[in-house]
Amino acid sequence: MTILHYIYDPLCGWCYGAAPLLRLAREVLAVCPHGGGMMTGARRQTVTPQLREFVKQHDERIAQLTGQYFGPGYVDGLLRDGSAVLDSEPPTAAMLAAEAIAGRGLDMLAQLQVAHYVEGRQIADRSTLIAVATALGLDPAAFAEALDRQSGDAVQRHIKETRQLMAEVGVLGFPGFVLETDGVLQVIDIARYLGHPKAFQDWLRR
Repeated sequence: MTILHYIYDPLCGWCYGAAPLLRLAREVLAVCPHGGGMMTGARRQTVTPQLREFVKQHDERIAQLTGQYFGPGYVDGLLRDGSAVLDSEPPTAAMLAAEAIAGRGLDMLAQLQVAHYVEGRQIADRSTLIAVATALGLDPAAFAEALDRQSGDAVQRHIKETRQLMAEVGVLGFPGFVLETDGVLQVIDIARYLGHPKAFQDWLRR
């Protein structure tokens, strides 16, 4: 059996850049997501002018390489909102919750990336997470309960396990794609496939 392990963070711009690769990969084989908690605990940040300039350079490069769209709600809204907190833990818990109740964690991730990078919504906010889940067709009450269950210790344990996997296979950042074939793990260098999702899908098929 072959599984694609996907090491991601909901607030990672390069993960958003790799979203088309993930979308086509899912048509070919099972994908198992692992949230790595890039901005959790002491690494959480508010939006500052320095952060905005740092992120902007990366976003321009990502858009150029992959064709992914960064909307005005994000560029001119969220990135200029000094009260916005960037925290990976709540959206990672939301993904776990969507997976737990409907097997739709990866769909949740895709919608959270649109909410953040296109619409400029604060995906660390519980109300935003519930609204995104509802738009996906999940029952809001069931999702809210699942979100509570997956928050705190549960999501922190998930992040810790992801970090252990990263150390084990030698993935240093996000995104990470690791192919598991009959128990053997192989890290995939996706740099050449960014902006070429069909080529990635063809490679996986082979």
